[in-house]
Amino acid sequence: MYSPVRSIYRTTESNGSLKYEDCQQLVPGRKIAAAAIQHGESCEYGSTKYFLLCSLGGVLSCGITHTMVVPLDLVKTRLQVNAAKYKNLFNGFRVTVQEEGYRGLAKGWAPTFIGYSMQGACKFGFYEYFKVLYAQLIGEENAYLWRTGLYLAASASAEFIADIALSPMEASRVKIQTTPGFANTLREAIPKMHCEEGMNAFFKSLVPLWGRQIPYTMMKFACFERTVELLYKHVVPKPRAECTKGEQLIVTFAAGYIAGVFCAVVSHPADTIVSKLNQEKGLSALDVAKKVGFIGLWKGLGTRIIMIGTLTAAQWFIYDFVKVSLGIPRPPPPEMPESLKKKMASN
Repeated sequence: MYSPVRSIYRTTESNGSLKYEDCQQLVPGRKIAAAAIQHGESCEYGSTKYFLLCSLGGVLSCGITHTMVVPLDLVKTRLQVNAAKYKNLFNGFRVTVQEEGYRGLAKGWAPTFIGYSMQGACKFGFYEYFKVLYAQLIGEENAYLWRTGLYLAASASAEFIADIALSPMEASRVKIQTTPGFANTLREAIPKMHCEEGMNAFFKSLVPLWGRQIPYTMMKFACFERTVELLYKHVVPKPRAECTKGEQLIVTFAAGYIAGVFCAVVSHPADTIVSKLNQEKGLSALDVAKKVGFIGLWKGLGTRIIMIGTLTAAQWFIYDFVKVSLGIPRPPPPEMPESLKKKMASN
C-alpha cells in the first residue's frame, strides 16, 4: 500500500555538468516518485495542492448533495422532533406543503449549503492528509495490514475538525426547520439565536454532533474503501487499470451507496438527539435521550436510510468525478507490499 520507491533527481556538479542521484521515499499506494507528476495528473500525490484540490472536491460533493436533499432532510428532522404531528415520510411532506406551500420544503437551504460545504472541505481534505500522515507514522507494512484502522483513524480525525466548521450552520438549519415562526432565513435566524443564547446557541450541540458525525464518517470512509477493494477483487470482471473512467465511477457509486446504508444506521440515534437538542432550550443530550426513549431515537430511520444512502453514493461519485476532471491522483486499491509477501513466503 505504501511502497518505498526509487526516484531520480537531477543535480548540478560544481563544474556545471549534470549528474543523477536516487533516493527512497514512501509513496502511498503508488509505485512512482513522490515528486513526480504523472501524465494526466495536475499535482503530486500528498502535496499541498493535492490536499487543497481534495478539499475543493469535498466542498462540491457535500455542499451540492446536502442542499439537493433539503426537503427530505426537513421532513426527517420534523419526524424526529414532532412525531405526533408528522407521522411518516409521506404525511410529513403533505402536512408541510399544506401549511407552508412547496416553498416550505426548501426551508434551511442556505445554512445547509454553507455548513456542509465547509464541512466537506475539512472532511475530505483532512481525511486525505491524515491518511498519508498516519501511514507514514506506522510504516508501509502496518499501513497495509491495519488499513481499516488507518481509514477509521484518519476519518475520525478529519470529522472532529469538520464538525466545528459545521456546528453553527447545522444549529441554524434545525432551528429554522423545527421552530414555527422563529425565522424563515439564515439572516433572520443567526441574530435571534445569538440574542437568545449567545455563542452557545451555535455550539451547544457540538458534542452530540461529534457523536453523530464521527461514527458516520468513520463508517463512510472505511466501509467505502474496503467495499471498493472487494468489488474490484470479487465482482468487477477485470482489473481497475483496465476499467474506463465511467466504469470506475459506477463502482464508486455502488460502494458509496453500500457505505451510506451502514452510515445511516450507525449515526441515527445521535442524529435524533441533535435535532431535538437544537429545537429545545435547556436540555442536555442525556435529557433528550431519556425524553424520547429508545424507540424514539430510531424514529425516521427509514427516511434517513433512503436519504443517507443516496447522499453518500452521490458524494463519492461527485468527489471521484472531480478527481478525474481536475487530474487529481487516484491511487488504486492497496496491494500487499513486496517486503510483506517475502516475509509470508519465507514463513
